[in-house]
Amino acid sequence: MVVLTVRSAHKRRYFVLFLTIAGFIIFRHMGTQRGRVQVVRRVGLSVNSSQFNLEGEPFRILGGSVHYFRVPRAYWKDRLMKMKACGINTLTTYVPWSLHEPERGSFQFRGQLDLEAFLQLAEELGLWVILRPGPYVCSELDLGGLPSWLLRDEQMKVRTTYPGFTEAVNVFFNKLIPKVVPFQFKKGGPIIAVQVENEYGSFAEDANYMPFIKEALESRGISELLLTCDNHDGLMNGGLSGVLRTINFQKLNHNDIKQLEAVQPKSPTLVMEYWTGWFDGWGDLHHVFPAEDMIAVVREILRRGMSINLYMFHGGTNFGFMNGAADNPSYKPLITSYDYDAPLSEAGDYTPKYHLLRDLFSHYQSVKLPDMPVLHAKDRYEAAIMFQHLSLWDVLPFTHTPFKTQTPVNMENLPVNNGNGQSYGYTLYETTITSGGSLRSGNNVRDRALVFVDRSFIGVFEFKTLELAVPDGKGERTLSLLVENCGRVNYGKALDSQRKGLVGDILLNNSPLRNFVIRSLDLTPSFIESLYRAPWKSLPHKPSFPGFFLGRMFVNGYPSDTFIKLPGWSKGVVFINGQNLGRYWHIGPQQTLYLPGPFLNSGINEVIVFEETEADYKVHFEDTPDLGMTVDVQ
Repeated sequence: MVVLTVRSAHKRRYFVLFLTIAGFIIFRHMGTQRGRVQVVRRVGLSVNSSQFNLEGEPFRILGGSVHYFRVPRAYWKDRLMKMKACGINTLTTYVPWSLHEPERGSFQFRGQLDLEAFLQLAEELGLWVILRPGPYVCSELDLGGLPSWLLRDEQMKVRTTYPGFTEAVNVFFNKLIPKVVPFQFKKGGPIIAVQVENEYGSFAEDANYMPFIKEALESRGISELLLTCDNHDGLMNGGLSGVLRTINFQKLNHNDIKQLEAVQPKSPTLVMEYWTGWFDGWGDLHHVFPAEDMIAVVREILRRGMSINLYMFHGGTNFGFMNGAADNPSYKPLITSYDYDAPLSEAGDYTPKYHLLRDLFSHYQSVKLPDMPVLHAKDRYEAAIMFQHLSLWDVLPFTHTPFKTQTPVNMENLPVNNGNGQSYGYTLYETTITSGGSLRSGNNVRDRALVFVDRSFIGVFEFKTLELAVPDGKGERTLSLLVENCGRVNYGKALDSQRKGLVGDILLNNSPLRNFVIRSLDLTPSFIESLYRAPWKSLPHKPSFPGFFLGRMFVNGYPSDTFIKLPGWSKGVVFINGQNLGRYWHIGPQQTLYLPGPFLNSGINEVIVFEETEADYKVHFEDTPDLGMTVDVQ
């Protein structure tokens, strides 16, 4: 202890002033996170009979969903300012475990995945936040946002209290929750509520699971209002004692509201997911929900005094391989765009839905809405001509070390990526055959395989093709299967069975194939970067497929958003300056890929396309999107 004695009254006044300033500086330093000053509030969002209160005052949630991981970081502020200008007061976002912990114990919270920066931005713009940390989030993400390395455990039971799952959840929450605790409302932050898991009532495999997640949040310092969300089918089984139930729907069904009121009387009603549109699968049409139908339901929800969250307010993009898949009535992978027919388009443009909502929400504001931000320019660039080529076989030296095994091994259990297996992309399985005949997959190809004999293409195993004819030949020949994970199912009770690659035996003339050499072609950023050191060849008149094609696009001045179009190409993946933009497929509905301006350089930009079967050798850049022929959501 240090004792200071100041004898002069004049000096004492200055000393008191000095201590006051010093105390403020110390308080500010101790109560800050990334420059934030934490202000202690006593009462957060609470439930009072038929309405919400926020710090003791009546409050209605006018929410909208924007996912930071689906929007280029450079555009976060643009999208949230447009949200604010529409009259939205609350932002909701999921937290995708699979992206934040891509390998067990290896965490990513920087750059595009800087959740704290996203929350701080929301706070600066005056938006409240409802955080949805999962661990399962659905969101049409691969495996519903769960990391694929969980499936290395053959006994894994996700979304249950199976020890292998709960232990992994605890490790993730130990890293995640301390990052968001300081952003809670009672600590001066924007988070007013936290969701416990996601639509568990439709899964409901383990009565102890939801209490486990609730305790996992609270024991780590989550003290704001907790809530659950479920659709009509899951409403009865998804609730928790002391946790607010909310409902998800698109078309207002009075029986749904009555059911919620019956299981949760004398509580405010929050439509946690009001679906403004819908997602698309490859081979479908582009789903749209008419603006006039949407606004009629939103108007009625507000007229009844209920709160609402628009899912999605801005959908964004499934960059890379993050898209999930549906399995009802059959398996169907989802497209790269997550436009969702939302009020803000995939590229952040205003739609008729936005203008109708802004007009409606303006009547529920105490102050005039901010001006609508100016839209970003879109540009049509000169086509990139592909001038160099690498065949699939040329790049094999740049893949992981080949793995030899008697029987097929699925992607997740391959000895790659520091023992975490392969999550996404393609896997090449090769073995030796001595005859032709009938090759049968037995539904053990997940999800699609290009099949070759001595590197000559003979056919495709896909969702409904279970048999191929192998031509006769002399001596030993190499049979190759290039298997693609097209997207793991994101919803339902099939999550535990979403292992990819070859998940069982492949039969030739009813005999199982043996002695495989397996190579992981996961198309990670480091792999794409390694290709710049590869021996690229001038594009031949008849290049082999599958193959990598290299070209360059030129941007004069400041880069603008644009849309890639690939007429004459079949199916593959596009990389711009090493950034994986996602899949394209001629079966549609999506005909363009969104390319944000921040992904481009002024001047030269490298374009790499991995194409499976055919190519036009030009990559076009348009100034308008094309998401395909439309169909109304049913």
